[in-house]
Amino acid sequence: MTENGKQKTTRNSSAGRGMRVIVIAVAIFLAIAGVLYAIVQPANKQNAANSACAASTTVAQAIRPLATGDVASLNVPRQPKPATPLAFDGPGGKRLTLADFAGKTILVNLWATWCAPCRAEMPALDRLQARLGGASFEVVAISIDTARLERRQMFLGSVGVKSLAFYSDDKANIFQVLKQAGKVVGLPTTILIDGRGCEIGVMAGPAEWDSPAAVKLLETAISSGKT
Repeated sequence: MTENGKQKTTRNSSAGRGMRVIVIAVAIFLAIAGVLYAIVQPANKQNAANSACAASTTVAQAIRPLATGDVASLNVPRQPKPATPLAFDGPGGKRLTLADFAGKTILVNLWATWCAPCRAEMPALDRLQARLGGASFEVVAISIDTARLERRQMFLGSVGVKSLAFYSDDKANIFQVLKQAGKVVGLPTTILIDGRGCEIGVMAGPAEWDSPAAVKLLETAISSGKT
C-alpha cells in the first residue's frame, strides 16, 4: 500500500470513529432528555392540578374541623385536587359529566339496589336534597346497578325518595374508574366536590347526611366554595 493509501485509510478510520462517537453522544443525549421529560412532565401536570385547586384549600380548611359526629369518617384532603373525571346518565338518559355541575357544590353518592347500607342511607340523602338542594348544591346519587335495571326505581320508591334526581351508570364504569384512582372499595361511597370541580372530601360507608353535623359541614362547604 502506498503512503497516500495509508493516509487515506487512516483518515477514513478516524472519520468512522468520530462518527461513532457523535452517534453515541446523540443517543446518550436523547436518553437523558427522555428521562428528564418523564420526570418533569408529571411534575408539571401535578403543579397545574394543585394550582387549579389552590382556592379550594380554604374550603377544605373550613370543613375539616366540622367532620364530626355522623360525618366524622369524611376524609378531607389538606391539598384538594381536581375530582376524577366521571361520565354517567342523568334524568331522561342525558349523558353527563361532572363538568355539567360546575359552580355547584355536589355530593356524589354511589349506590346499588343490592347494597343494604345504601338502603339505610338513601332516605337521609333525599332529605338532605330537599333541605339544601338548589342552585348552589345537589346530591348526585348515582346507581351502578348493571342488571335488573327496573328494580332501581322500585328501590327508590320503596325507601320514600321524592327529591333526588335519578342518575345512573348501568355499566358501572365510574366504579372502576374510582377504584383505579384509589377512591372507592365498596358501597356506598360518597365524594364531596366543590364548585371548582375539586374534591374536598371522601367517605367510605353510609352516613346520616341530614344530621346537624352533616348539614353544618355541607352549608360551610357551600358558602366557602362559591366561585
